Amino acid sequence: MSKIKIFDTTLRDGEQSPGVNLNQLEKLEIAKQLERFGVDRMEAGFPASSKGDFNAVKKIADTIKDTSVTGLARTVKSDVDTAWEALKGAAEPCLHLFLATSPIHMTYKLKKSPEQVIDTAVEMVSYARQRFPQVEWSAEDASRSDWNFLAQIIERVIDAGATVINLPDTVGYTTPLEYGKLFKFITETVPNIDRVSLSCHCHNDLGMAVANSLAAVENGATQIEGTINGIGERAGNAAIEELAVALKIRSDHYPFHTGLNLKEIKRTSDLVAKLTGMYVQANKAVVGRNAFAHEAGIHQDGVLKHASTYEIITPEMVGVASNTLFLGKHSGRHAFKDKVKELGINLTEEKLKEAFDLFKELTDHKKEVTDDDLLTILMEIQTEMASVNKYKMEMFQVQYGTANIPTATVLLKTPDGNTVQSACTGQGSVEAVYKTLDSLIQEDLKLVDYQLKSVGGGKDAIAESHVQLLVNGFAVNGRGSAQDVIEASANAFLNAVNRYIVQQNSTNHQEVVK
Repeated sequence: MSKIKIFDTTLRDGEQSPGVNLNQLEKLEIAKQLERFGVDRMEAGFPASSKGDFNAVKKIADTIKDTSVTGLARTVKSDVDTAWEALKGAAEPCLHLFLATSPIHMTYKLKKSPEQVIDTAVEMVSYARQRFPQVEWSAEDASRSDWNFLAQIIERVIDAGATVINLPDTVGYTTPLEYGKLFKFITETVPNIDRVSLSCHCHNDLGMAVANSLAAVENGATQIEGTINGIGERAGNAAIEELAVALKIRSDHYPFHTGLNLKEIKRTSDLVAKLTGMYVQANKAVVGRNAFAHEAGIHQDGVLKHASTYEIITPEMVGVASNTLFLGKHSGRHAFKDKVKELGINLTEEKLKEAFDLFKELTDHKKEVTDDDLLTILMEIQTEMASVNKYKMEMFQVQYGTANIPTATVLLKTPDGNTVQSACTGQGSVEAVYKTLDSLIQEDLKLVDYQLKSVGGGKDAIAESHVQLLVNGFAVNGRGSAQDVIEASANAFLNAVNRYIVQQNSTNHQEVVK
């Protein structure tokens, strides 16, 4: 069976999802988990876009050694130079260059003739190869490009030194039959195509990203690009976990394999969901909470008699285990430290002590502490480590009842060290708290989305809240947790505001679409 390489772009294309704004430590945690998952290459970001992205890419490149790390660049020398400074410490530094090739992009966006586009691509690939041992070149909007022109430019960039050729379906326009034929045409038409890896990158605008990627593999692609949970701008990208499991389950049809550790799928999915604030829909393939739930009586009866009657994927295959008690109020620091290490989270001794104190505080109110509970605590610690708490809630109080108007009082510490207080009413408790916080915070705030869920089950479950705010017109996600749902909601609101403040301290991010 031929190996298909997996190129993960969760930290670059995935982070282009509206409102997603990962800090450096959060990106590093995801990168470490992607390394454990076994991806062949991870796209850590776009170094030239901002100082923050440059620092994050550099940190990841200097840390990750078992997976190739790449960064995105436009066909501009300064982008290539900046990317090299960020990536030169990687075990195998790779540059990902992109340039549009479709008539509509060349005419209206680039304002260049096809000949000029070829010259630019060749020049920049050649320039990049002077430093990078691996250069991937992407024909942006390949699925709407002229095939003969694609063949011509691909041949030229291979001669210039490209080691990977990527044909993205940038706007999610193509179908499996069309996309498969494109790859077949390129493999049969480009004379030097055997010198490179051929990659596919599919967006999910029409819901066909996974199907299109599999069609590409059937027709010559040796690398698949995608994201965890299929996140990304617009409707997202091909979901890597779905592709990996599809190749495994249907190995009778697809004679290919990946180097992924499928047992890390659930943990990777959960980590990305928590840190990005993008919940996985309940009925999502492979990782949704209903993926292994059977409601219909006839299904339940069949599964009880033999799981394979209705389950083609076992929970154990993707790392889903029963969420049983592992630590309690009598558990010591050593056991706690071992469990943190098992979860793959690295903390300093100071932060480990802080996490342990939070854990002990939780056990005073919650009898059973699960993996999900602990991961939630650790993610809160990671937020603290990133110094995003510019506003701090010193105290809040809410009065409500069926016969009373909900009223919230908040005492807030501001970024300049002052303490302010106010009280507001609302139609409900959360609205009252949010209106009060809004009145105390200087930025212009608009709540776009609010979500609340429990971590695990039981009346004593931790509440986890995710919000999306428009802060001075910029979309920002925030998350917060607590055993009280109102406190969790307030924490998420403040977390979003603080993320905006931190983000503004770095250079403005340039929006890029590949």
